[in-house]
Amino acid sequence: MEEHPVQDMMRLMASKVRGIANGISDGEVEGLIREILGAKRIYVMGAGRSGLVAKAFAMRLMHLGLSSYVVGETVTPAMDPADLMVVFSGSGETKTIADIAESAKSIGGRLCLITSRRESRIGRIADCCVVIESRRDETGDESAEFEIRQMMGKHKSFAPLGTLFETASVILADAVISRLMEIKDVNVETLRGRHVNIE
Repeated sequence: MEEHPVQDMMRLMASKVRGIANGISDGEVEGLIREILGAKRIYVMGAGRSGLVAKAFAMRLMHLGLSSYVVGETVTPAMDPADLMVVFSGSGETKTIADIAESAKSIGGRLCLITSRRESRIGRIADCCVVIESRRDETGDESAEFEIRQMMGKHKSFAPLGTLFETASVILADAVISRLMEIKDVNVETLRGRHVNIE
């Protein structure tokens, strides 16, 4: 098996993410930002590594002074129609996530999806969608993609666990936070003041 220096792998990933960034729609990102700014509360959700990206995004939203919650945490309050759910899902089909997204819509909440597949179960019901183009691993059943990949360990691309989606997503999420900082005229010191201080 051919070996590659870690730095070379980082450079390759960075070049792939640059290409992904060039393909993201300005209008879709602006739509996501409008939804965030118009929401009473923001709920974030994802499975696996996408869930970790969602948690990091929720933390930064809180640092901005916005009311943000992670779906599934014990302190997350009930959702109402003035609220927004932001879902990170490469396939847009992961069953557990799609079920919750549909529940949010049935309540009357708004729904935004960060995904690689607009035409997906979640994408079809989303009020806004930011499409991150990345090559997904092939699976026979897209609705079980996350579960299959986790249980079977079948990952084909050079990036760990088979996709650049999560890497591109965390960079997109941080870039959205940077844009929100500009819009809300919030500086780093303000964010630092909301950072946890009891660890």
